[in-house]
Amino acid sequence: MFSPATKKSSLSARKNAAVKRDDNSQLTPVAENRRQLHDSPAAGVPNRPATGTPAPWTSRLSVLARIPPKGGEKLGEQDAVQPVYVGEFPQVVREAQLLLSKDHIPGDVSISGGMDKDTSLAWIICGNRVFIWNYLSHGASRKCAVLDIPSTTMEIGDTVKSSFHSNSWLVCVVNWNSLKRNARRVIQQSNSVGVVICNKKTRTLIFWPDIYNVDRISPLTCVAFSEESESAYLHHDGKSISSKQLQQGKNGSINSLIASAIPDTTNGCIALACSSNGVLWQFLCSPSGIECKLIEHGMLSLFSQESDHNPLVASKGYPRSLIWHTFGGSSDDYTRQFFLLTNHEIQCFAVKLSSDFDVSQLWSHEIIGTDGDFGIQKDLAGQKKIWPLDLAVDSDGKVITILIAIFCKDRVTSSSYTEYSLLTMQYKSGVDIAKPIGEKILEKKAPIQVIIPKARVEDEEFLFSMRLSVGGKPAGSAIILSGDGTATVSHYWRNSTKLYQFDLPYDAGKVLDASVFPSSEDSEGGAWAVLTEKAGVWAIPERAVLLGGVEPPERSLSRKGSSNDGSSQEERRNFSVAGNIAPRRASSEAWDAGNRQRAGLTGVPRRSPQDEESEALLGQLFHDFLLSGQVDGVLDKLKNSRAFEREGEINVFTRTSKSIIDTLAKHWTTTRGAEMVLSIVSAQLGEKQQKHQKFLQFLALSKCHEELCSRQRQSLHIVMEHGEKLAGMIQLRELQNMISNATATGFDSYSGSDARVSGSLWDLIQLVGERARRNTVLLMDRDNAEVFYSKVSDLEEVFHCLERQLEYIITEEMSIVVQFQRACELSNACVTLFRAAMQYKSENHLWYPPLEGLTPWYSKSIVWSGLWSVASFMLQLLNETNRLDDSARLDFYANLETLSEVLLESYSNAITAKVERKEEQGTLLEEYWKRRDTLLDSLYQQVKKFVQGKLQDSAEENEEQSKDILRKLSSRLLSIAKRHESYQTMWSICCDLNDSELLRSLMQESMGPKGGFCCFVFKQLSESKQFSKLLRLGEEFQEELTMFLKQHPDLLWLHEVFLHQFHLASEILHGLSIAKDERPISAVESSKLKLTLADRKHYLNLAIISAKAGDICDELKMKRMEADLNILRLQEEILNLIPDNEVKQSIVKQLLPPVDLIELCLKIQNRELSLRAFDIFSYTSASFLRSNTSLLEECWRNAANQDDWETLHQNSIIEGWSDERTMDILSETVLFQASSKCYGPEAETFEGSFDDVLPLRQQSSEVPILKNTNSSVEAVLMQHKDFPDAGKLMLTAITLGAVGIPCNEWYPMQ
Repeated sequence: MFSPATKKSSLSARKNAAVKRDDNSQLTPVAENRRQLHDSPAAGVPNRPATGTPAPWTSRLSVLARIPPKGGEKLGEQDAVQPVYVGEFPQVVREAQLLLSKDHIPGDVSISGGMDKDTSLAWIICGNRVFIWNYLSHGASRKCAVLDIPSTTMEIGDTVKSSFHSNSWLVCVVNWNSLKRNARRVIQQSNSVGVVICNKKTRTLIFWPDIYNVDRISPLTCVAFSEESESAYLHHDGKSISSKQLQQGKNGSINSLIASAIPDTTNGCIALACSSNGVLWQFLCSPSGIECKLIEHGMLSLFSQESDHNPLVASKGYPRSLIWHTFGGSSDDYTRQFFLLTNHEIQCFAVKLSSDFDVSQLWSHEIIGTDGDFGIQKDLAGQKKIWPLDLAVDSDGKVITILIAIFCKDRVTSSSYTEYSLLTMQYKSGVDIAKPIGEKILEKKAPIQVIIPKARVEDEEFLFSMRLSVGGKPAGSAIILSGDGTATVSHYWRNSTKLYQFDLPYDAGKVLDASVFPSSEDSEGGAWAVLTEKAGVWAIPERAVLLGGVEPPERSLSRKGSSNDGSSQEERRNFSVAGNIAPRRASSEAWDAGNRQRAGLTGVPRRSPQDEESEALLGQLFHDFLLSGQVDGVLDKLKNSRAFEREGEINVFTRTSKSIIDTLAKHWTTTRGAEMVLSIVSAQLGEKQQKHQKFLQFLALSKCHEELCSRQRQSLHIVMEHGEKLAGMIQLRELQNMISNATATGFDSYSGSDARVSGSLWDLIQLVGERARRNTVLLMDRDNAEVFYSKVSDLEEVFHCLERQLEYIITEEMSIVVQFQRACELSNACVTLFRAAMQYKSENHLWYPPLEGLTPWYSKSIVWSGLWSVASFMLQLLNETNRLDDSARLDFYANLETLSEVLLESYSNAITAKVERKEEQGTLLEEYWKRRDTLLDSLYQQVKKFVQGKLQDSAEENEEQSKDILRKLSSRLLSIAKRHESYQTMWSICCDLNDSELLRSLMQESMGPKGGFCCFVFKQLSESKQFSKLLRLGEEFQEELTMFLKQHPDLLWLHEVFLHQFHLASEILHGLSIAKDERPISAVESSKLKLTLADRKHYLNLAIISAKAGDICDELKMKRMEADLNILRLQEEILNLIPDNEVKQSIVKQLLPPVDLIELCLKIQNRELSLRAFDIFSYTSASFLRSNTSLLEECWRNAANQDDWETLHQNSIIEGWSDERTMDILSETVLFQASSKCYGPEAETFEGSFDDVLPLRQQSSEVPILKNTNSSVEAVLMQHKDFPDAGKLMLTAITLGAVGIPCNEWYPMQ
């Protein structure tokens, strides 16, 4: 690592070295392979094409020598830390490499290449041609674009470059669909890509607007330095540039190139390039031409770096790197930020992607200075020079990583060395990344991570060849590419730095570039991908980095000291991780490589060595059973190995079952094409099914099944689910075959491609297979369909892709007819999987453990979410069914109906399992009910449209014919509705058919714990005011009617009258009339019965009539009802007396409690209302009077305040009132009238009397010792302000009112 490549030895020298190696050495090829290495390439390697290019499934050159002989280490142990071969170069690239090697001396041949993460494109520049292909696509579908570099661009200026020296080009891929989501390319490769390349030395830029139409659109060229641009150097902010600097501007080489598409243009892009002398260039590229100009902003400081005279900080060859700053949350598509790495700082710029394309500097941060808190501290002892080499930014745009090299000298030993480290910076908290403001934008995220503490000293040319990338797995790792063709992954794990070196043999070529496999999840990247010079594309699994990483060595390892050179045995032992890299195809154990790693990172229980031993023992015992059929001692052996202690996915029986159904056939290859792959799928799946059935027999005969059934139900259930999934996969393969045959007889409506590999089901298979390939890099060289049909245990991923990526399987660009066809195909696939699982379960039900509380795989949220995604899309298409003929419409309806049944069944099973586990299921029930009603209601509306359409076609309108058609078309829908208690659909069908017998039949069959369909029917009849029909129907369902009426007392009284239970009807009506408005009429339903005062009076009158109609009439209850009726009347009178305002509007329809009515009377100063308060008291109970004595006293105070007693007293003295005159005037006072109402001879009270609570007069002159000092009306009046003068008049008024004797009896005529 980090050292220049030494001179390569010839092929013959390597052959001789291989012969001299010990045959027992792991690096020594087996005899047959050694013979192949000495023979000619074309004749020595089996299956090699005539061109001499190795077959993609055949190990090549000395890479072949690194495959150990059979019987060596186990796959999981030896291959855990090895990279994985992903894919071969396109054939056209191989041919160009072979031709180039024949025409030139090997030492003079140079090949460059790279990878683009966003588009998943890789490129190789071989000679004067650029080859571009998608490295994610498998060989059978891979296509390669070939671009010819114009010969005129090879000789410009003072530099003459041979065409075969191709490593002097910088390449940028421009995705014209960058604003769109790129998941569609899983199915269909993007056909909208441009390419910009720039020669480092000559500064020549070439632009291909469309790489897939090079025959029609010629490339455009431009030179960065011209006479017109020279003036840009002459002045900057009024300051002149020296002639030496001007010469550097002409001679500087390009270090970095970036490009971006320009919005709202056709194949237009902007490219930015920085040169080693501090110059930034801007290129505006379009199909019509290229405009080049110098960016002047900040250039003076870049030119003046060399005048710093600081020997510690490197200045030559800067700025080094340009990268785009992509961050989430940016809503402005017309502005992009980019970073520029100089010799001592990071600069951030913004470029406008419109109009004048201005470039402005946003901020800069010094990473090499005197303050170590903000970066690297310089001027430390031992430091000689510091080089910032490259920088990279994470996918969120928040963390920036810089690769640093420091030349040091040990003052003790006087030895010189280079220290390599990674500096990570992040945006400060609170900084707006889109619009950063402030001086200090960045801060250190973590201490500097030292990669190599003491590496050998290299020259600047080698240092500047290093490149840095971030974003791959493991999370937080970085990969460093060096000029000698090695790639090293650095990962900070468990408080230490671990290094993993990817280093291929010399004859496999250098590492050209590295990228990250796109992950199936948007939030994270995938494994590291590596492009080699001759050995194709490789992947570095996350597991390999974690398990194969080593501590940083004291000295770096170049190719001279790598494990691929047989002369450096000692260094190979010190850094053994670099050795034993074998290109291999993933076997059935490849699935576990990713799964085990994910378990360790996500908190899933990890498997112990004991688990591994138990699994190995179980595998051996099962293998012996297949050979001999004997199971003697199996149960005891497995018990002794503790095989029954783990539950769930990590159980050894579950894992063995999974390995059976997930076996990856070794003879499947991508180069044999999709037709060959699919032709052997059925046979392979059949073999798996037979072996899985044998495994079940093994469990039964060995009594393991019995043990699992009693102790580990979940594990046994998973084993049986594996059989269900395998049966579903077999049926899905048959469905695909049937669709392919049917399509082959006609034509493909959309893609026009091969019928065997087209259609929505095929696209779905590609999506699921692609997702599995990306999650397990060991499978990257496998075909998508091959991976899909092999990964049986992950059948749920089908539904995950339907939920997430349905829009890419059925696009808006497709015709409406094709959308219908593809939706039906997906629906049919989902139904096929579900039915196959159910059929397997029915046929093998005796094998299953008790299922209480266990959720089937087809009832998990991932499954019903995918089903709902398809169903909801089909619901949207229902509005477009008028474009189809009758047969197509009926077929589409039947597919949606069947899919709805499967979806609802999935929900039902999940809810049942939750209930059995006593878990909360309210949210799931709500979702289930909502989607059930949506689906079935839409389906029934479609049925009605079918009926209307058929009647319109008929010459005569026949009601009976309409009902017959409706009955026929809705029969299955009615069955689904009955199964899932969709009462609204059942009711609608019965009403439209006007079939009372069908209604009664459904009511009999759908009786639930809460009344079922009966209560729903009663509710519908009640809402439609069909009370008589409701009661007549209730005679047949008396229990359900009683249950319904208890929840609806507004109808219960009518039922009691119907049964001549008048006293019960009276009680119900009385309760209704005085029920509070806030109390729901039903304890089950949230709806409330809103009654007006008129309604309450009506119910009370009916209650009185019912009470009188009964055989037994309770006088006390009758009196109470009459009192309540009087209170209602009083409320009406009170409301009529109060003025119209907001308060009145808010209470006009409410039933006010007596206390509220009395307080309302007191609040409004009115003579009539003051008397009404006493009327309310008279109709209440004795307990109410006792508990509201203070309120009664307040009523007397209010009554006294209604008259001006002081004036009355003065008038009586001045006018000298006679007794008759006094009587007449006092009878008009409120005190007199209130006394007459409460204490007079005609006073009426419901219960008790006012004297019991508040006597009219005090019994003695002494003050009673009571809690309430106001023990009488007289005592209350004594507190009145006018009582000292007019007290005699007040007492006379209440006394006369209580006596109630007319005036002529008190004062006879004289």
